[in-house]
Amino acid sequence: MFSPDLLAEIRSRFAHVESCPFEGPRVFFENAGGALTLNSVVDTSTKFAAIPDNQGRDNPASRALMDIIAKARADMAEFMNAPGGQVIVGESGTEMLFRMIRAACMAAPAGPVIGSTLEHPASRSAAVLWAEHSGRSYISVPHNNATGCVTADDYRPHLRPDLAVATILHTSPVTGMGVDVAAISAAIRAVAPECLIIVDGIQHAAHGGIDLRALGVDGYAISPYKMFSRHGYGVAWLSDRLRHLPHDALLGGPAENWEFGTRDTGAYATLSDVVGYLEWLGAQISPAADRRARFDAAAQAIHAHEAALCHAMLHGTGNLKGLAELPGVEIVGGVENPAREGLVSFWISGRPSPEVVETLRSRGIRTHTRKADHYSGNVLAPLGQDDCIRVSMCHYNSPAEVAQFLHAMQEIAAPA
Repeated sequence: MFSPDLLAEIRSRFAHVESCPFEGPRVFFENAGGALTLNSVVDTSTKFAAIPDNQGRDNPASRALMDIIAKARADMAEFMNAPGGQVIVGESGTEMLFRMIRAACMAAPAGPVIGSTLEHPASRSAAVLWAEHSGRSYISVPHNNATGCVTADDYRPHLRPDLAVATILHTSPVTGMGVDVAAISAAIRAVAPECLIIVDGIQHAAHGGIDLRALGVDGYAISPYKMFSRHGYGVAWLSDRLRHLPHDALLGGPAENWEFGTRDTGAYATLSDVVGYLEWLGAQISPAADRRARFDAAAQAIHAHEAALCHAMLHGTGNLKGLAELPGVEIVGGVENPAREGLVSFWISGRPSPEVVETLRSRGIRTHTRKADHYSGNVLAPLGQDDCIRVSMCHYNSPAEVAQFLHAMQEIAAPA
């Protein structure tokens, strides 16, 4: 876990850490719905919102904007340890997934599409839709209801040499469990080496490192507002193989241009802010001068800090009982689950989850209800649950905030 001094310095770099601008003091445990924003991102967004110039013009301002965009692409490629390919920006992480999956399905040789029931509808909906439109079958890999995860062993019985496209979820925003993407990708490649593999990294990006060389995939999508930036854009990395496929583009325009219209230079610039912050954090942990080593150090420290927060939330801290000890509390994915990434979902038997979330809110603790709808029904319906409470943390959250949450839960979960 971070030292108190370092944690205080980390928290000072984010906006609205301790209070909501509309509601006042609160603990922010709704990070899976959108992480806190770096102060540097707020400043950068304000700066670039005022610049009237566009890219691609013959003037110094325009050339400066192009340099900023090029730097952001390079920063993101280095952060993700990308093996070549292309970094692009679009409307949202969901849109990025749809576009990559559509291009893959429409251009790949004949063969089925495969994905898992754990996936967020951003990737699963796109895969099912474009499998149908491209005349392909869709293979659905069941996830493990008990662990809230999916593994390479779950995929293996469904793999075929003619697989054309595969989708993988890196971390579930409902169960909070991380998936071993590298192992699943390797299993797919062993049977269908030409399969195009596209990953939904939207939930994972804030909680651990991204090493595209190790993952061995063709596409990876991120939603920056869940990674300390802001709303209004999404980011994707495309392998050289994927980016060269036919895709939406202007007639007569650059063949490899996946982006439409004039992009927001400020969005790109905020990516550099995020990468710079993670490099700074790594430098506080590791003496390494190498930038990649600093990214790795930051990722490991983030994971360790969040794991400690989850352990305290589940098993208690001080004289406060953890969720696992409270009457009627059931933990999604089980209590002891090493795949957990900064998120605990649970329900209280006989208590509507929205009621619990509202009671927590009235006590200054922001959480969220997940319902068995098109977003979370794939996880909750097999468990026989209409809803659950999601408590999602990030590395700037503190042990004191976990204690405040548990103090409230002692009373909320007490027998009537």
